[in-house]
Amino acid sequence: MSLVTFMDEEFLLSTDTARKLYHTYAEQMPVIDYHCHVSPKEIYEDRTYDNISQLWLSGDHYKWRIMRACGEPESLITGDSGDYEKFLAFARSLPKAPGNPVYHWTHLELKRYFGCDLTLNEETAGGIWNLCNETLRGGLSVRKIIQRSNVTGLATTDDPADTLEWHEKLRIDPSFPVTVKPAWRPDNLLNIQKPGFKEYVSRLGAISTMESLRSAVRGRMDHFDAHGCTASDHGVEFLECVPVTEAELDAILTKGLRSEQLTHDEIAAYQYACMLFFGAEYAKRGWVMEIHFGTIRNVNVTQFERLGSDTGYDAIAPAVSVTGLPSLLNALHTAGTLPKTVLFSLSPNDNSMLCALSGCFQAEGIRGKVQQGAAWWFNDTKHGMIDQITNMASLFPLGNFLGMVTDSRCFLSYTRHEYFRRILCDLLGIWVENGEYPDDEKHLGKLVQDVSYNNARDFFRY
Repeated sequence: MSLVTFMDEEFLLSTDTARKLYHTYAEQMPVIDYHCHVSPKEIYEDRTYDNISQLWLSGDHYKWRIMRACGEPESLITGDSGDYEKFLAFARSLPKAPGNPVYHWTHLELKRYFGCDLTLNEETAGGIWNLCNETLRGGLSVRKIIQRSNVTGLATTDDPADTLEWHEKLRIDPSFPVTVKPAWRPDNLLNIQKPGFKEYVSRLGAISTMESLRSAVRGRMDHFDAHGCTASDHGVEFLECVPVTEAELDAILTKGLRSEQLTHDEIAAYQYACMLFFGAEYAKRGWVMEIHFGTIRNVNVTQFERLGSDTGYDAIAPAVSVTGLPSLLNALHTAGTLPKTVLFSLSPNDNSMLCALSGCFQAEGIRGKVQQGAAWWFNDTKHGMIDQITNMASLFPLGNFLGMVTDSRCFLSYTRHEYFRRILCDLLGIWVENGEYPDDEKHLGKLVQDVSYNNARDFFRY
């Protein structure tokens, strides 16, 4: 029995049906990356990179976690060591990570952007370093990466106080055909309990009451709307329904603006009231509401104090309080102000719960008005994607699924869409060849194209 070639063109496609679905229907579909963290400034300026380390390792906590687990010193991860030394440390670590999506993503990126079929390890690192850097010097800039990836639209993640100047420059730039939208991310508005809240709110205007806050927020939303925003996103640590009066909300806001200690219930009441207000405003504007939860942030306090946030020290929360989520959706639905909504949990234990909850809030004329988002962060593994897709298919029409997002700060991450599409097609192929779904190429091909691209394009209005 001959061995299958590592990551050839039939990678992850284990049946004839899977291969047909991927190569005929999925492979050539464009990409809508409706949630990511790339810089609009770098897109507008068409950033170039001196070497592969700058493009690949800077800000990538997926790779950093692997390197730390392999005992590499922090100086070779986030420290001041040279770029090649950092690259070599990653190359030393990677062979120890079979089954990790970073192993697959790394080699897909080498193939698709650098034409490199070598596997990365300490022995091949020098040659791969030279090949990648030569390609980068040859003009592989940010815009070329995006266009080579067949991306037609993407949404960055933007604070309500952002001027959106780079989005405006991109909007009027005829040389770049890709739609780059801002996405409203109001975490700084929600986190009334965190240091700097008063200073942050002052950037939005003279605010002393909830109504003055709402007025300022509406103005910022109008600014985002004028710049093409069609989506919002929220990183929620907890969400609880704590009803309070307007006077009580004003008192809570006053305490927050004075940097006074707030109780858990006061924080929850303020955040729940904000989410009700946000949701109604999104519905007026036709924006999608995305909610991400299930994360415990900065678990390693020593390293957080040393390196800051988003450096690889977050985890899946062992217990998350989102008891207010059904109440929030129901209150918005009852008021006729429930926007299209996408729900993401970092815990795979929530997959069935989210699909079951979503099914309670559908609407005539909208396919999948409320639904679970793609397998996210610690779950965008092969196993995690199969688990998420299988759960969704069991409880929700899979054909309405919005497909994959990169959720990334790296411009090479668009191969994650390919990874997802291969896994989707393989799973469908297995179901067909097991007799669990008919060999109906017409409907399966349409489903694959919808999940790969069409659904996200229509849902987010690209």
